[in-house]
Amino acid sequence: MSTALPSRTSQAPTRAPVDPVRSRRTLDWRIRFAVLCSVWGFSFLLIKVGTGAYAPFQVTFGRLFFGTAVLAVAMMVRRERLPRGVRTWGHLAVAAFLLNALPFSLFAYSELTIPSTLAGICNATSPLWGMVLSLVALSEDRPTRRRVAGLGIGFLGVLTVLGAWQGFSGLDFRGTAMALLASLSYPIGWIYVRRTLAGSSNSHLSLTGAQLFLATVQLALVTPLFTSMPTSFPVVPLLAVLALGTLGTGFALLLQYGLVAEVGPTTGQMVTYFIPVIATAAGVAVLGEQLSWNTPVGALIVLAGAALTQSRPKRPVPRDPVAPAAQP
Repeated sequence: MSTALPSRTSQAPTRAPVDPVRSRRTLDWRIRFAVLCSVWGFSFLLIKVGTGAYAPFQVTFGRLFFGTAVLAVAMMVRRERLPRGVRTWGHLAVAAFLLNALPFSLFAYSELTIPSTLAGICNATSPLWGMVLSLVALSEDRPTRRRVAGLGIGFLGVLTVLGAWQGFSGLDFRGTAMALLASLSYPIGWIYVRRTLAGSSNSHLSLTGAQLFLATVQLALVTPLFTSMPTSFPVVPLLAVLALGTLGTGFALLLQYGLVAEVGPTTGQMVTYFIPVIATAAGVAVLGEQLSWNTPVGALIVLAGAALTQSRPKRPVPRDPVAPAAQP
């Protein structure tokens, strides 16, 4: 889940033109960076708490609804207009499914049967999937020895997390597969956006706000088909969904774009490597989830491999219209 800042080929938003007025920040970027890591790291805990009382689709719908509300307010304050054109909205509908509706729902369903710590670590595999897909779909991305080595190291880390030498004993295959599919959905969405919306004159906020709105509509149509209205509304899970939407989705995206505009995507994408650490610490400390030695060791191997896959020669980077994040 998102997610983590995407890199040029998989996760990272490119540098957007900086408005000299909006670029004035009251907090140092390092503090905002730490806040973003914490918000997205705790998102997996919030999903776990939310699904304890509500159906996964209901948690996802609530998350998207409240996240869209935050971006709608931001758009009104900044007097941003929604994108125009049927083709643009069509592409945004596909992006909404691949980058929001599908991965958010898969993570919510996965946490019915797997710990939030494992879901957070699975989210960190997005750069690995991104490299594999970019080599196939993006002709400008050429493999290097370092990136190929990173790919191999990363998937070795995945096998370590899953305990492959023990025959995956005690592992819930369905839940784990859903979490891995969610992380795979992000780079598919990024590649689609790069191929269809590159060069758009719309702002990041405008496109992302429309994208979240469309994802909310998609969940509004799907949720009643697979769930029934809750008979009660427990306060703690409800607050978890509210926080997941307002903070983990809406506020986090605004914070992300501000960071990338100020310090650039290379520094911004480092969020990716802190999310599983915070998600693991939160799951163990707050939820009391069990942690065997291979989980943190494997997570470190995954992150090391993911970092290597993102290394590339320095070159000028053109502006992309949308900077979707691998937010959890």
